[in-house]
Amino acid sequence: MPNEAETTMDAQPRLLQPTRLLDFTHPAIEALVQERGWRQLPTHDRIGAVYDFVRNEIAFGYNEGDELPASAVLADGIGQCNTKSALLMALLRAVGIPCRFHGFTIDKPLQKGAITGLAYALAPQRIIHSWVEVAYDGRWVNLEGFILDAAYLASLQRRFPNRQRFCGYGAATPDLSAPGVEWRGEDTHIQKEGIADDFGTFDSPDEFYARHGSNLSGVERWLYQRVIRHGMNRNVARVRASKW
Repeated sequence: MPNEAETTMDAQPRLLQPTRLLDFTHPAIEALVQERGWRQLPTHDRIGAVYDFVRNEIAFGYNEGDELPASAVLADGIGQCNTKSALLMALLRAVGIPCRFHGFTIDKPLQKGAITGLAYALAPQRIIHSWVEVAYDGRWVNLEGFILDAAYLASLQRRFPNRQRFCGYGAATPDLSAPGVEWRGEDTHIQKEGIADDFGTFDSPDEFYARHGSNLSGVERWLYQRVIRHGMNRNVARVRASKW
């Protein structure tokens, strides 16, 4: 009997298709894929190379919104869970790896420290969150550990040495000292312990946002895009540089 991953891949070839947000046919994404030579790697290494790029070469930070095309996230050079998920999915599909989107909410305290002041006050109590599920070795593997770049995570570990259970600064993990964020062919997580609502899986982020919307709207969204997120990104940069 085929397992769920094999059945889903056979039944849904769109798990390899571009969408408005997963715009991997964009010239900048295609140029990146060609330059890195990812398509020539074995499957395990191909996933790992794309994963490491999104984790560490796209620094943890806040874009102007969740519903950005992957090409825009690549151009920004920063991202959070939802925007990094879109870029990771686009790159995985570009190199022939089927993947899907899993939507959640997380509790607001997970972001305390990374988000402060007015930004924290305006944030909803439950924040839209996501991770990527990748078809690998006949099963679905959950990828979430790419959200915090290595430099940012290392700064947290220096600030809170030998900590196990931890919630804040964009992390919610049972072991901050060894959170299991490296790609080894298994699940990776960094915010899983903060999950509140589970919305299930979707073929694409486009489908998820069409059904559930995103985090902010109206005046709050305008303030966030024009003013607040820039302060949030300065704060994240201070944390990364250990300027507590």
